[in-house]
Amino acid sequence: MSPLNLVHRVEELTDLELALLLSFVANEHCLIRTEEEALDSLQHETQLIVSNIYSRSCVVIDCSLETTLDDLINGLLLQVPPGKISTAIEHVDKNDIIKAPGSGRSVADVAFQSQPGPREPKIADVVILKNLELANYDIQIQALELIRTKRLFTHTSVVTAPKAFCMVIIQSSVGPRLNKHLNDHIFLSHSHDLEDGFMNLDNASEWIEDDRSSSSSVVRKSDPQRSRDGAGITFSEADIQTLVKEAKNTKVTSEVECYLQNIVTFMRMHRAVDGGINSRSTKYFKTLITCLAPLSGLDYVTPSLVAIAARKVYPHRIILTVPERDRSLQYGSELAAVKAVLEGVTPEAVIEDVLAAVEAPL
Repeated sequence: MSPLNLVHRVEELTDLELALLLSFVANEHCLIRTEEEALDSLQHETQLIVSNIYSRSCVVIDCSLETTLDDLINGLLLQVPPGKISTAIEHVDKNDIIKAPGSGRSVADVAFQSQPGPREPKIADVVILKNLELANYDIQIQALELIRTKRLFTHTSVVTAPKAFCMVIIQSSVGPRLNKHLNDHIFLSHSHDLEDGFMNLDNASEWIEDDRSSSSSVVRKSDPQRSRDGAGITFSEADIQTLVKEAKNTKVTSEVECYLQNIVTFMRMHRAVDGGINSRSTKYFKTLITCLAPLSGLDYVTPSLVAIAARKVYPHRIILTVPERDRSLQYGSELAAVKAVLEGVTPEAVIEDVLAAVEAPL
């Protein structure tokens, strides 16, 4: 399909769908945050997007302090017993998101495992890790190792992740941070506002009727004006590869490159920042701006795309300083005054301060 036709379809995507598309185009991993009570709904919404819009296999692992390495490994693998046959797969392959009894996976995953013919254990195209920040250090390091090497060591074999492997981490907006090394390998972060609703979940409400009695599931109706007609939007692997090719051909002028570097410098020098702005974040920053351009129908990067990329790459990375470490204390500032200045500062506020301070090229 031509890039122009893809742009028209991109314009109809929700912010969450667009965040996932950017991760697929960059072949990287993402972090999605929302309020605590909406985590289950966000998980189901993400499953539907991955299966219905991007046609990729998906598994979900709900992590906690009790999660073990065996739980993680078994959750990642799509094990298919040889010769097991199911005759009702076609009707639940992509759209069913109801969890199978006694399992942490959706019926869609179980159906995939029930397809006839022998299959070797494999890792799903997309792995959704919910509440990974609550898991212990070993679990998070195993997730990091999978991101870095795309290999999973089991008790009997080594399983290689698919080429288009993507890890999606879902966590609460007020939860603890991920391990700093794992956090550093997350390409972008997206904050899902409850006002944005769960469009795909609403459209597939007949599949979750049994789950609506759960007190932990929050399902809010989307704005009817945003509902889609017909079968909805889909992006094939060929469509994504078209966007990948366009992203590689995107031009970045010296003025825009200078603007990007100024943002990085101002971010590092901001008085509220104590760390997190490293070379890997700058690499992801540059990658994201080239991925955004073809989604806007452009073959070059504009300053506005750089600003959008900054708001996606840095919120989960910025480490805020404590008043006692503020640099101005070395030159006579009062600690009480510093505390008053830094009170209530968030990573998002830091990014907006920097974007307002750095002059964009004309």
